[in-house]
Amino acid sequence: MDKHHNQQLPLPKSASQRCSEWVFRDVPSDIIIEVDGGTFSLHKFPLVSRSGRMRKLVAEHRESDVSRIELLSLPGGAESFELAAKFCYGINFEITAANVAQLCCVSDYLELTEEYSKNNLCSRAEEYLDSVVIKHLEMCVQVLQQCENLLPLADELQIVTKCMDAIASKACVEQIASSFSRLEYSSSGRLHMSKQTKCESDWWIEDLSVLRVDFYQRVITAIKCRGVRPESIGASLVHYAEKELIKKSSLWNQSTVMSAGSNDHERLVVETIISLLPVEKFAVPITFFFGMLRSAVMLDCSVACRLDLERRIGSQLDIATLDDLLIPSFRNAGDTLFDVDTIHRILVNFSQQDDSDEDMDDESMFESDNSPSSPSQTALFKVSKLVDNYLAEIAPDANLKLNMFIAIAESLPAHARTVHDGLYRAIDIYLKAHASLSDPDKRKLCKLIDFQKLSQEAGAHAAQNERLSIQSIVQVLYYEQLRLRNSLYCSYPEDDPKPIHQSWRINSGARSAAMSPRDNYASLRRENRDLKLELARMRMRLNDLEKDHVYMKRNLQRSSSRKFMSSFSKKFVKLNIFGHASSRGSTSPSKHSQISESKLTERT
Repeated sequence: MDKHHNQQLPLPKSASQRCSEWVFRDVPSDIIIEVDGGTFSLHKFPLVSRSGRMRKLVAEHRESDVSRIELLSLPGGAESFELAAKFCYGINFEITAANVAQLCCVSDYLELTEEYSKNNLCSRAEEYLDSVVIKHLEMCVQVLQQCENLLPLADELQIVTKCMDAIASKACVEQIASSFSRLEYSSSGRLHMSKQTKCESDWWIEDLSVLRVDFYQRVITAIKCRGVRPESIGASLVHYAEKELIKKSSLWNQSTVMSAGSNDHERLVVETIISLLPVEKFAVPITFFFGMLRSAVMLDCSVACRLDLERRIGSQLDIATLDDLLIPSFRNAGDTLFDVDTIHRILVNFSQQDDSDEDMDDESMFESDNSPSSPSQTALFKVSKLVDNYLAEIAPDANLKLNMFIAIAESLPAHARTVHDGLYRAIDIYLKAHASLSDPDKRKLCKLIDFQKLSQEAGAHAAQNERLSIQSIVQVLYYEQLRLRNSLYCSYPEDDPKPIHQSWRINSGARSAAMSPRDNYASLRRENRDLKLELARMRMRLNDLEKDHVYMKRNLQRSSSRKFMSSFSKKFVKLNIFGHASSRGSTSPSKHSQISESKLTERT
C-alpha cells in the first residue's frame, strides 16, 4: 500500500513543453513567443509565412538576433497557439467540434487569412463550422461550450449566433416531424392529430442543459422565435432548473452554508428562467412555479421577478394544493413560520384576475345556461376551500397577526364560499391558539363567519363553543332555532293544524332581541331544547300515522274483495226459478255483508 502511495502519476505536459516534440532541431530557434506565462522556442519563417500579425511583430524586432514577443489576450491561451503554430509548421491535426471555435478565434487574432496564404487556417476552420458543425445539434452545443471562454471574440465572429440559429432550426424541424408522425385517420375517415402526453421528440432538452445560463437564455429565445411549442420550452426550463438549482448546487440543503458567489449564480439562474417562462397557461406545472417562488424568496431575487411569479400563480391558483401554499418564511426569527404576505398577494392577484374574467366573459356566462356555474365560479369554490385549509394550517402560529389572518380570509369575494364550515374551523383553531384575544378582537374575527352557511353539525358545535363571542353564539342559536322551526313546520301534514304555541315562540324570539346577551342566550337554548323535543314527538306521531295508514289500506283491500263476492251471489239468486228459494237466500248474503261491515267498522 505504501508503495502505491509513494508512486506519483506523471503530470501532463504543458503546451510549451510539448513544443519540443514537434519543432525540428536542425535549425536553432530565432524567436521566443510568450503566451500566458509559457514560452515557445520557434522559428520566424514558418510563422511569418502564414500569420499577418506575426509578420508585423517580427518587423518591429529586426535589430535583435533572437526576437522575444509576448502575445497578450490571445483567445484560447497556450493550447490555441500550439494548434496555430502546428498549422504554420505544416503538422497535420484533426479539426473537431472541440477545437473549431478556438481555431476560428486564434486564426482571427494571428491573421491566418487568405490574404497571407492560400487555404489558411481561418478558411479551413470556417468551412468545417459551416459544413459539419451546423448540421448536428450536439456539435453546436459542444462549440457553444467552447465559446464560453472565447468571448467576446467568438460572438464578434458570429460563431455563437450560427450555432444558436442551427439549434433553434433543429428543434423546430423536430417539432414539425413529430407533428406529422402523430397524424392519423379517425374512424370516420378524417385526418386528425393524436394527443401527445409527453414531449418524447424533444430530445434536445437534455443537450441544452449543459450550457451556461447566458447562452441558454439566448438559445431559448431563438427557439421561441421559431414557434416551438410552449410545452416543450416549459419542459426544457424545468429540466435546466433541476440541474442548476438542485443537482449542481446546495440550494435545497439547509445544513450547508452557501457562498456569496453561489448565491449570485443561483439568483441569476432563477431570474433568467422566470424571464423565459411561456405566457401560455399550463405550459409549466404550477408546482414548478411554487418551487421557483421559494427559490426567489430564499435568494432574495428582484421584486419584479417575484411579482411575475405571483401573478402567474394567481392565474391558475385553482389547481394548486395546500403543500404548494406552505412557503417557509426566511426573514427574522420573530416572524411567522410561513410566508403569509406572499400568499396574500397571490390571492389578491387571483381575485383581480377573476373579476377581469367576469367582466370580459359576461356574454359567455349568459349563453351557457345548461351549466350550473361558470368556470370562474368553480375556480372560486376550489380556491375558497384551499384558503380555508391554509388558514387552518397557519392559525396555530403564535406570531400570526389578527389583521393578516382577516386579510387572507377576506381576500376572496363573499360569494366564493357556499359553506362556512372550513372558515369556522380555521377561526376556532386561531381562537384556541390565541386565547388572550380581547372581546372586540373576537367579535371582529367572528364577523367573518356567516352562521346561516354553517352545516347542522358545525352549527351544533358553534352553539356550544365558549371560545366564540357571546353575540356570535346568540346568532348561531337564533339560526338553529329558525332551522328547527322550519323543519317542525314542514313535518306537519297539510290537513293537520299547526301547534298553538308556535306564535308564542315567534313572539318570544322577537322579545329576546331586547334582552341582554346572556339572558337571550339562555332563553334561546331553552327554546331550542323544547323545539327539539317537540320535533322528536312529531316524528314519533308521524311514524304511528304511517303504520295506521298501511293497516287501513290492507283492510280496505280485503273488504273490497268480500263485497264483490256478496254482490255476485245476490245476482245469482235472482236468476233462480224457485221463488221461495230466492226469498230465503236473499236474506243470508245481506246479513253476512252487514256482519262484515260491522266488523270492519269495529277494527277501524
